[in-house]
Amino acid sequence: MSATDYAIDVTGITKRFGAKTVVNAIDLQVKRGEIYGFLGPNGSGKTTFIRMLCGLLTPDAGSGTCLGYDVRTGQADIKRHVGYMTQKFSYYEDLSIRENLDFIARIYDVPDRPTAVQHSLERLGLANRSAQLAGQLSGGWKQRLALAACLIHSPQLLLLDEPTAGVDPKARREFWDEIHKLAATGLTVLITTHYMDEAERCHRLAYLAYGSLLTRGTLEEVLTTAKLSTWMVTGPDLRTLADDLRGRPGVEQVVAFGTTLHVSGRDATQLETAIAAVRDPRHEWKKIRSGLEDVFISLMDQAKDNFA
Repeated sequence: MSATDYAIDVTGITKRFGAKTVVNAIDLQVKRGEIYGFLGPNGSGKTTFIRMLCGLLTPDAGSGTCLGYDVRTGQADIKRHVGYMTQKFSYYEDLSIRENLDFIARIYDVPDRPTAVQHSLERLGLANRSAQLAGQLSGGWKQRLALAACLIHSPQLLLLDEPTAGVDPKARREFWDEIHKLAATGLTVLITTHYMDEAERCHRLAYLAYGSLLTRGTLEEVLTTAKLSTWMVTGPDLRTLADDLRGRPGVEQVVAFGTTLHVSGRDATQLETAIAAVRDPRHEWKKIRSGLEDVFISLMDQAKDNFA
């Protein structure tokens, strides 16, 4: 695959604030037209990494390109071709939806601005609300406005930083349907999220913890590489069983899922020995496929806290 096939192609990207390294030598390649999920706990460096990609921060080390422009010297060019949706709603609440979009279109010097604004309103289902003040919108409609603003200058890459936080499930699903439509047209999307169901809708994933990239690949590759064994147990008095399991050799996670427990560990033999010690006829045990949440918690437990 040639370099022009990648929207993002960076190596060793590093950012330090004082004595702390918040992004530690990350390598990442994202294909054009791909939806790439960027996951990790709060404070893991995801937002800092995104800001370096879109030209808002300069890396302290590393090199590479974003949309073919150098991430260290081509920041002005990158900004013109990227749509960046921040975690916090960042538009003017005392302006209407249409006025906000018109303002963003002016910033990017979009040609035929009234037509571009109208097209953006219609594409995101905002036309009937175009006169409504942004401050009066619910979380889901604010999200649509933010996405419309990101798209109004026809970017080649969308960088979306936890765009669905605090949004109801229906609005989240509609948002993801729109993201997949955009990707089908060739738009590249890098998106951070804490929702495992959203992560599973991405073409590929990367997991960041404490500034370091721990794993990456397709969903199947991430699950397989983790080599995590998980058992599901049902029956009475699971809380007591959970307390008995925690701390035993081989048991890394004991997590309640509704009326069941998931018990996980990387050493399958040790895990089965621990389970055998607490088995009784009241409980039913079944080995299951580890889920994405199980894998990511396991990865985070292995990671070293760079602020510790």
